[in-house]
Order: sequence, then C-alpha cells, then structure tokens
Amino acid sequence: MTAAPPPSHALPATSSPRAVWVMLFALISAFALSQAVRTVAAIMAAPLQADFALDAQALGLFAGAFHFAFGGMQLFMGIGIDLHGVRRTVLTAFPIAIAGTVLSALSTSFGALVAGQVLIGIGCAPTFLVCTVFIARHLPAHRFAAISGLAMSLGGIGLLLTGTPLAWLIEASSWRMGFWVLAGWGVLAWGLIWALVHEPAHSMDALRKKESVGQALAGFGALFTLPHTWGILLLASVCYASFVSLRGLWLGPLLIERHGFSLVQSGNVALVMSLVSLAGPPLFGRLDPGPATRRRWITGFTLLLAGVFAGFAFTHSPFIDVAAPIAIGLLSGYMILQYSDVRAAYPAAMTGRALSVFTMAIFLGVATMQWFTGIVASMATARGVEPFTAVLASIAALLALGALAFVALPGPPPQPQK
Repeated sequence: MTAAPPPSHALPATSSPRAVWVMLFALISAFALSQAVRTVAAIMAAPLQADFALDAQALGLFAGAFHFAFGGMQLFMGIGIDLHGVRRTVLTAFPIAIAGTVLSALSTSFGALVAGQVLIGIGCAPTFLVCTVFIARHLPAHRFAAISGLAMSLGGIGLLLTGTPLAWLIEASSWRMGFWVLAGWGVLAWGLIWALVHEPAHSMDALRKKESVGQALAGFGALFTLPHTWGILLLASVCYASFVSLRGLWLGPLLIERHGFSLVQSGNVALVMSLVSLAGPPLFGRLDPGPATRRRWITGFTLLLAGVFAGFAFTHSPFIDVAAPIAIGLLSGYMILQYSDVRAAYPAAMTGRALSVFTMAIFLGVATMQWFTGIVASMATARGVEPFTAVLASIAALLALGALAFVALPGPPPQPQK
C-alpha cells in the first residue's frame, strides 16, 4: 500500500541518486501539464464566452469540471498506485488526458468542451499524487517538505505557459490551438515517463500482495473515522482552491472588465503571478518549522491570505488589482506545509492513503469553489453588484471558515518520528 512507503533502499542498487531524480523530473512533466490545464480558463474565458455564449455560471462549470474529475478520482488512483505502482498507474491514466485535450480542441458545443475537461481531469488525476508517493518512498523523510515544494514549483512551469504565451497564441491563432499544443505536450510527457520511470520488480510484487481492492477501500474509509481528519480536509478544500480560482478563472476577466486590459496584458499579470508562485513552495518547504509550530503557521498564513482577498475585493485600483494577485501567488506557497502536516498527522501505515484523500479534498475543493463563485458572480450581476467584488469576498470568507475548522476541530495525536 502507498500507506506504508518502502524505505529508500527499495530501489535497486543500480539506481543512483541521479537516476531517482531523473525519474522524479519525468513524473513532474505530467504534473506540469495538469497545472497548465487547470488554469486555461483565465485566459480562454473571453474567447470561449464569445464562441459558446457562456455566462459566468457556465464559465465556472467549465473551469470546475476538470477539478471535479481530478479530485473525484484521487481515491481510485491511490488504490491503483497501491496495487500496480507509480509507473503503471500514470501510464494507464494519462492517455485519457491526451484524448480530453483533443476533444476540447475539436469541440463544437459547450457539452463537448466540458466532457473534454472531465477526461483531462481523469487522466491527470495521478500526476501530483505519483510525485508525492515517489518522494515518500525513495527520498529522505526529513526532506519531504522541501522536495515536495520543489516538485510543486517545477510543476508550476505549466502555469507560466498559460499566461502570456497562451494569450499570445490565442490572439495569433485561436483557443483551439492552445488545446492542440497541450495535447502534444501530453504525448511528450507520457513518452518520458515510459522511457525513464521504472520501479523494481521485487518492490512491486510486495505491494501487490499486501491488500485487495476491498481492503484498500476499507483502509481509506478508516481515515474518516479519525476526528482530526476533518479539520485537515476542510482546510485543504479552500486553500489551494483560492489560488486556482483566482489564477485559473477570475484573474483574466477581472482585469479585462474592470480596467480594459487586453488579453495579452492580462496574460502578463497571470505570468508574473505564476512566476512568483513558483518561488513559494520551495521557500516555505525550507522554512518548515516542524511539527511543534507548523499548524500555527498554517492557520496564520491562511488568515493572512483571507485578509489579502478581502482587501482585493473592495478596492478597484489598477495597482492593487495587479499587486494583490502577485502577493497571493507568493503566499500560496505556504500550502506545501499542509502536506508535511498530513505526513506527520498519521502513522506510517496510513501515510499514502492520507495523502490520497488529502489531494482529493484539495481538488474537489477547487472544483466546488470555481462552481460556487460562478453562481456568486451570476447572482451579484443580477442584483447590480460588481461580480468580482462578490467573488473575492466569498473566497476570503471561505478561507476564514477553513482556518476556523482547522483550529476548532480536534488536532492529530503525536506520532512517532518518521
């Protein structure tokens, strides 16, 4: 089970530290594609609205479809990793994402476009989970936060490509060409993983003998009987969701409608926000204070992020509307501490499944927040309220509620040092 990661010596003796890093970077290439796809709506929003006559609620559904599928498949991808390993799971699932990008590029209706997003979400579902499981299995435990932060940062290169480069491509060609480029990227990433990522046969045989599918499902269910799981999951469902909902959905429309930015100008802001966000995870990973004070750091930074969103909501200055997303991009890096918190909150026998459920909560939270803020924007418009004020204020409120749940609900018992 991923729940009991093999020690670092599980790799064969011929696998040098360099080979381990090469395999990790190959896995990150697929994760980077998922980062790109989850944020295309911010730049594609205007042309998609023009082509398919979408309102804000439909746009929220389009952006959320990927994340509903991505989050909903986490548990099953975790079981797949348990029974078949990292390599086979990602190689089997990822072609579905490639098919989804092709369907999206060929879409002639909104329904087909949403179906494409669902397929991409299913295919990309294991991409970050395989990175965290690979790190937990094959790299030193005391460097988990720092290396996971590095992986998240490198995967964030996908965010850079859905800023100015995507905006330029759409203006020079069309939004469809953006999906064709993503399809080509997917084929390349699949090929890299097929060629470079290998797991030892004896390790895989041991994994397969451990649990059946039914036993694996029961193991996941056991997580929800632990009181401290709920505070972790409720906070997880709003933190990353706040960043992705802004960067991946509302940033472009906000800058275009509030201040008359062009698509490329709004893409420039998205690019800077994404670039800054790459520095956050490794920075906070290195600054990880350890289990004694980590949860206080997580709570404090969540409330700080809520405050930034609240201030962003009620100002209409072009300077603030450019500076606030950049600040949010940097602050979002603290979320890597949540992965360390999960790893420290459960015994070694539950680590893998806990990471799977945690990742599921993150991306179901993203989907729900994008869908919910689409409804908020539509309701605000109908009542004559500026929709972006309502959207940003609702995100601030959800962050505050997540922090409250994290503090008020039971915390984890002390675990043996891993």
